[in-house]
Formats: sequence, C-alpha cells, structure tokens
Amino acid sequence: MKRQRRQPASQQLLLDPEPLSISYFEERFRDEGHIAGVDEAGRGPLAGPVVAAAVILPAGLDIPGLKDSKQLTEKQREEFVPVIKERALAWGLGLIEPWEIDRINILQASLKAMKIAVEGLKVKPALILVDGPHQIEIKLPQKALKKGDARSITIAAASVIAKVTRDRMMCDYEKRYPNFSFSVHKGYGTELHMKELKTHGPTPIHRMTFAPLAK
Repeated sequence: MKRQRRQPASQQLLLDPEPLSISYFEERFRDEGHIAGVDEAGRGPLAGPVVAAAVILPAGLDIPGLKDSKQLTEKQREEFVPVIKERALAWGLGLIEPWEIDRINILQASLKAMKIAVEGLKVKPALILVDGPHQIEIKLPQKALKKGDARSITIAAASVIAKVTRDRMMCDYEKRYPNFSFSVHKGYGTELHMKELKTHGPTPIHRMTFAPLAK
C-alpha cells in the first residue's frame, strides 16, 4: 500500500478551516518574529476608496471580543479602534482612490492598498498574514488566509481599523456631496443609493467601471 506523504505543518494549518482560536495562527508562527495582519475594506461599494490596514500586535495579546469587523456593530468597531492602536506594536494604512480603482480594477487596487499599509508599518514584520486567497507583491514572507479576518486576531484588528477608517471617510464625503447619503450606505449599491444616482448622477468619487455605473 502506497503511503501518503505528510504535508508540512505550515501547509496543514492553512488548510484547517476551523482553527482552535482566533489566535491560532499567531501562536503557531510566534517563533518567527513579529506577525502583521492585513485586510481591506470597500471592495464592493460603487463609490469611495478602498482602504487597507496592517497591524502588528504583541505576542500573546488577547483583546476580548475582537473579531471580524463584519461581525461587530458600528459602535463596537469604533470602541475597538483606540484599543487596537494603543496596544499594537505598529499599524499602517493604505488607500486607493476611485479613479485608480477604475484604472487598475478593484482586485489590484485592494492588493496595492494592502501593500501600502504593510510598507507603512514602523516595525518590520517577519511574517504577513493576508486576508483572502491572494498574496501581495512585497518581499516579505506571507501567507494568504481565506476568511482570515475570522481566523486571525491580527487580521481581525486590521479589518476593524480599515472598516472604521473608510466609514469615517464616507461620512465626510457626505458633507461634500450632500445629495448622497454616504453616511448611511457608505457607497454600497443600496436602493437608496441607486435612487440618488438616478436623480443626481455620479460624483467624482464614484467608480465608473462598476456595472451599475458603466451601463
């Protein structure tokens, strides 16, 4: 009987869909040095930038209740931001404007935003945990984790900072473009947003290559 070759531990854990805790990957890779988690917010909206954040947390740090930003309320996300920034060894942001999203496409824009966020870290990570199936173009060891924002505390921290940063920007855009309720729909293609587009037409922060606008 032919024996199956055992996969390296690093590959096994990346295939594990249910890690034991949200700090599972950080614990497994702790000996490699500082670990950065990176995530983005704003891939789906019809307007506004895509924003990424990268975060390095101290080894062994536990922030009770911290999880994927999509599983938190707006109030909870806002409360976590100062805690994350205070306790993090380093954090960085990356932003790609709508016009560049139209030029290079949203996937490339998201990866570029994440690269900028990592490059903005004041502490160099030994390993990057990237949310999603794609790696970023940077000469540092990295591992792409599908649904990483629910599987890694550092990615979860990055997802919260990215989401809150972008949401605040969209609220500010509403002051510039008062015909659009950006503080409500954050640029996503809701029924309200589509009605506003039909009535007023697109603004300079709309993504003109996205299907509803390209038509």
